[in-house]
Amino acid sequence: MAASSNPDQHQPTKDAADVSILREVARNSLVHALNSVNGAKTLVLDPTLAGPLSLVTEVSLLQQHGVDKMFWLESGPLAAVTTNIVYLCRPRIKWVKIIADQIKRHSAESQQHTYTLLLVPRISTLVSRVLEEEGVLGDVTISSYNLQFIPIADDVVSLENGDAFKEIWVDGDETSIYDSSQALHTLQKLFGLFPRIVGKGDHAGRLADLLTRQTTQSVNSDRESLVDVSNMFDSLIVIDRRVDMITPMLTQLTYEGLIDEVLHIKNSHIEVPASLLNAPANPNPSTAASSSTAQGPALAQEKKRKHHLSAATDTIFAELRDLNFASVGKRLNKAARRLDEDYRARHQASVSQLRDFVGKLGGLQTEHRALQLHTGLSEIIMPVTKSDIFNKSLEIQQNLLASYDVPGQITAVEDLIAQGADMQLVIRLLCLASVTAGGIRSKTLENIKKEVLQAYGYSYLPLLLSLAAPPLAILLPNPLPPSSATAGSAKYPYTSLRKSLRLLIEGTESLDELENDISYVYSGYAPISIRLVQCVAQKGLVLSNPAAGKDGSVDDDGTKGKSTFLGQAQAHPIIGWKGFEDVVGSIPGRTFDVKQKGAEAANGAAAATQRAGARSTTTVVFFLGGCTYTEIAALRWAGRQNQGRKFLIATTGIVNGRSIVEGIAGVGPTTTSSEAGL
Repeated sequence: MAASSNPDQHQPTKDAADVSILREVARNSLVHALNSVNGAKTLVLDPTLAGPLSLVTEVSLLQQHGVDKMFWLESGPLAAVTTNIVYLCRPRIKWVKIIADQIKRHSAESQQHTYTLLLVPRISTLVSRVLEEEGVLGDVTISSYNLQFIPIADDVVSLENGDAFKEIWVDGDETSIYDSSQALHTLQKLFGLFPRIVGKGDHAGRLADLLTRQTTQSVNSDRESLVDVSNMFDSLIVIDRRVDMITPMLTQLTYEGLIDEVLHIKNSHIEVPASLLNAPANPNPSTAASSSTAQGPALAQEKKRKHHLSAATDTIFAELRDLNFASVGKRLNKAARRLDEDYRARHQASVSQLRDFVGKLGGLQTEHRALQLHTGLSEIIMPVTKSDIFNKSLEIQQNLLASYDVPGQITAVEDLIAQGADMQLVIRLLCLASVTAGGIRSKTLENIKKEVLQAYGYSYLPLLLSLAAPPLAILLPNPLPPSSATAGSAKYPYTSLRKSLRLLIEGTESLDELENDISYVYSGYAPISIRLVQCVAQKGLVLSNPAAGKDGSVDDDGTKGKSTFLGQAQAHPIIGWKGFEDVVGSIPGRTFDVKQKGAEAANGAAAATQRAGARSTTTVVFFLGGCTYTEIAALRWAGRQNQGRKFLIATTGIVNGRSIVEGIAGVGPTTTSSEAGL
């Protein structure tokens, strides 16, 4: 289904952009694609698409539109009972060859089927060429399912392409950049033109060029389309993942970030012990948050069930997800006491009060189940955070961020190898050392690479080579050999950025002192990517004192109340990188600031609206190559620091150091079941 060309048609009346329309667009587009094949059909699904599809549709909807049976797309014979077979996959050669093999098997067995190939997100000439070489092009009808941004929270939309980072910076495949421009173009169709496109990074610059070219072509080809600048969005900020490779290599310290580190969130779903999702056996909520953490290892051994982590249906998760993990226990105890008081109140209630209690009983039970779930998740995470390897790695990270005794930290990494630490953790720490220190001494780096290969296997040699090769170049010797001193491996100016962007907040006694600054999410370190966003959207807060404006009041759970930020600053109009040109220019990669048609008028209107306090504007922040849950948390914290501006976070996918390293190494979980379910 084509998106509406009228920018105002889907304009929400509330301040924040209503991204749920993107889910409807995705659902309707899928229904349209399925309905193009008449009759009952067997759906053969690319396993990597099952997660994204589960966020936009249900099995029941597919069944309503003719899907009789679903299978994973995998090598081997396909036993389909329907005449129609629909393949739904990304345009990868390995999938196309499996499809061609299954078609040839059916032909050899004299089975008569009608084949339709739906490519996500668009048709590829490479696919047609491979099918032609396999001799089955004439047997297949090729179409597309244009799956673009998927809302994974009310302020986060994602392409859910976990391979984008590797494709761009390792494989040299820029398909993801084009797909990103298409998705952002759809946002413009729904909400109007971005008045200004600001960003940092070479690949981010290519994305901006594609997007502005697309916009110009659309306006020239259809005068009725995209002529209005958005009255919802004030700008688009594009951050190239390569611009900040320090942040994803750090261990995430927010609740949602640590769940991702330990349990690996995939398409907003996690595998959790089944008992945590059952109705609470204990009617007393106060015991849920005070149970012994000794249950953690036992829970980890239980049979797992898939669970969708959603703040829309889980109020406790909405409260916890952006908190530093050190604050989670107190907040869980507070929620348990509140629930316990609500349950106890029924014993002294009058008849009318009992009637009210019965009315809200369903909500209390839902909250009780959520409390049980998050207490259990905390019990699983807690032993990890108390382990020697975890705490040693945190100490190494903090020392590297402070540029303290780098040789000593490399020695500590070697000790972790000897202790059997996870391969991905060791590689993350080495990359962090290389980027923050401008490289690792050549002899030291060669020795530790040998240790890595001997400890974890020589199959990781391609990983080490990829990390050192341009344009990624995040594991480099110091000094660089003359043959390697290219623009792609330019030294990262971390030491100067640490001061100019106030990346480290030192001398704080507790987390409470950091809660007015984005560094709260990393216990004292401000992500460079989010500081760059602030250079555009919150200039005054880049160099501000995090303790300024604290209200001083502390709740009984040890955290400040709802009115955390007194005297919020009024959001200023977007004027590009002004005031930070030298700082941003020192970071390798292209710096750009593009004004689209009508930008001046739009900025003037936005400024007048913000001054009047009538409504907020929304700044879209797009991470090309992925972002972490902790960066999302930091942007949410930043959004609370001013009035008149909200942030909509868009990304190619959610990543962390583990997923980046394992993606480049080509290792990770695989799907093996033959019958699929969303």
